[in-house]
Amino acid sequence: MSFPLLTATAALPALGAIATAAVPAARRTAAKWLALLFSLGTLALAVVALVRFEPGGARYQLTESHAWIAEFGVRYELGVDGIGVSLLALTALLVPFVILAGWHDADPLEDARPNRRWRPTQGFFALILAVEAMVILSFEATDVFLFYILFEAMLIPMYFLIGGFGDRAAPAQFAAKAAGAGDEAAATQRSYAAVKFLLYNLAGGLIMLAAVIGLYVVAGTFSLTEIAEARANGSLSMATNTERLLFLGFFFAFAVKAPLWPLHTWLPNAMGEATAPVAVLITAVVDKVGTFAMLRFCLQLFPEASKWATPAILVLALISIVYGALLAVGQRDMKRLIAYASISHFGFIIMGIFAMTSQGQSGATLYMINHGISTAALMLVAGFLISRRGSRLIADYGGVQKVAPVLAGTFLIGGLATLSLPGLSPFVSEFLVLVGTFSRYPVIGVIATLGIVLAALYVLVLYQRTMTGPVKAEIRTMPDLRVRELVVVAPLIALLLFLGVYPKPLTQIVDPAVEHTLSDVQKTDPKPEVEAAR
Repeated sequence: MSFPLLTATAALPALGAIATAAVPAARRTAAKWLALLFSLGTLALAVVALVRFEPGGARYQLTESHAWIAEFGVRYELGVDGIGVSLLALTALLVPFVILAGWHDADPLEDARPNRRWRPTQGFFALILAVEAMVILSFEATDVFLFYILFEAMLIPMYFLIGGFGDRAAPAQFAAKAAGAGDEAAATQRSYAAVKFLLYNLAGGLIMLAAVIGLYVVAGTFSLTEIAEARANGSLSMATNTERLLFLGFFFAFAVKAPLWPLHTWLPNAMGEATAPVAVLITAVVDKVGTFAMLRFCLQLFPEASKWATPAILVLALISIVYGALLAVGQRDMKRLIAYASISHFGFIIMGIFAMTSQGQSGATLYMINHGISTAALMLVAGFLISRRGSRLIADYGGVQKVAPVLAGTFLIGGLATLSLPGLSPFVSEFLVLVGTFSRYPVIGVIATLGIVLAALYVLVLYQRTMTGPVKAEIRTMPDLRVRELVVVAPLIALLLFLGVYPKPLTQIVDPAVEHTLSDVQKTDPKPEVEAAR
C-alpha cells in the first residue's frame, strides 16, 4: 500500500492544531514555534505532492479511497488534478508566512482594563492550522459529501479568528472616542463581522446541502469521478430543470464563498475587522475554495446547466470587477480598500472560468494563485504599517518612504502586483483571462478592462497618500521592517517576480486540467476570425 500523501498533507496541520492548543498557557513562545514547525512540515509534504504529480498523467492522481458511511455511499475519496495540487501548494506556502506575520497578534494586551478581552495565544495559532487542514482537504476531496462537510466546517475556526482575534487598530468611527468606549465598540464591530461572515456562508451551505441531497437522489452516489464518468458515457442523464436547479444550489454556495456580487458584502467587514494575517487567510486561501469548486463541481457535474447560466454569471462577474474597483477608489480604510480590490479580482477569476476557453480558464487558475501571493504581500505589509501607527485610516499616514524606505518599497511592489503591472505574476493571469474572454465575448472583455484602469487609480493613490508627501508627526519615529517581517515579505516578492517572467512551471501543471474541464462542457476555443475567413 502506497503512502497516503494527500491524507498526511491535511492531517499534519490538524495534528499541529491539537498539539498547539495543548501547550500550557505560560509557554506562548513554544506554541508559536510549534505551529510554525507544523506549517513548514505541511509545506514540505505539499512540495512532495507537487513533485510527484505528473502533468501528462491521469486526471486525478495520488488518489485514495476508503469506505466511510457505507449505508449512504459516502466514501473518503481524495485525488488532485493540476488545479487542486497548485492550490494545495499555495495554501501550504502562505500559512507559514501568516503565522510569522501574526507572531505578536495574539500576545496578551499590555493593560488589564476590565473591558479588555483575554486572547489565548495558543488558540490563535491552533485555529490557523485547523483552517489550513480543512482547506487542503477540500482541494483534495473527490467525494461530494466529504467536500460539503469540509466546506462548512472551515467556517467555525474562521468565525473565532475574526470575532475573537480581531484587529487592535481602532476603526475610523471609534478613533475619537475614549479608550474604554472605543474598545467596546471595536469588539462589537468584530462580533458583527464574524456573525455576518458565518450567516452568509451558512446560508450558502444550506442551499448547497439541498443540492447535494438532490444529486445523490439522481445519481445514487456522492463520488465525483463516478458521476462524471456516468454522465460522459451516457449512463446517467438529468432532466434539464433538475440539472439547472442542482447547479444553482452548488453555484450559490460557491458564489458566496468566492465572493461574487451581490453576495460579497460580508468580505469587507471580515477583512476590515480581522488582523492582517487572518485577512490574508480569508481572501488568499479560504475564498479560493469557492472559485476552485466552480471548476471542479459546477462545470464537471452540470455541464449543460453551466453553459445555460454562463451569460448571467458573466454579467455578475463584470459587475463585481467594476463595482469592487469603484468602491476601492473611494475607501478611507486601508484594509477595506484591499478587500474591495479582491472583490474586483474575484470577478476576473469567475469571468475567466465561465468564458469557457482554454486561455480564460488557465488564466483564472493562475489568477487564483497569483492573487493569493500578491494580496498576501500587500495586506501583510499594510498590517505591519498599521501595527506601527495603530490606525487603518489612509489619511493618518504620509511620508512613510522617508522614514521607512524598505517598508514603502515592499508596499509599492505589492500594490503594483495588485494592479497587474507587466513583469509581475498577476499580469500573466489577467492578460490570459481578458484574451480568453474577448475571443468569445468581446463586449464583456472590453468593459472588463475598465477594472485595470481603476486598479491603477486606487493603488497609486493609496501609495501617494500614505508613502509620499510631508512626514506626519506621528510617524517620524516609525521603524522600518524588522528581520522577521522581511522574512515574511521577501519570498512573496521573489515569487511575484519569478512567476511574472517565467510562469511555465505553473502553466504546464494547470493546462492539462483545463483541457479536461473544457471537454466536460464540450467546449473548444473559438477559431480566429482571420483563419475562419480563409
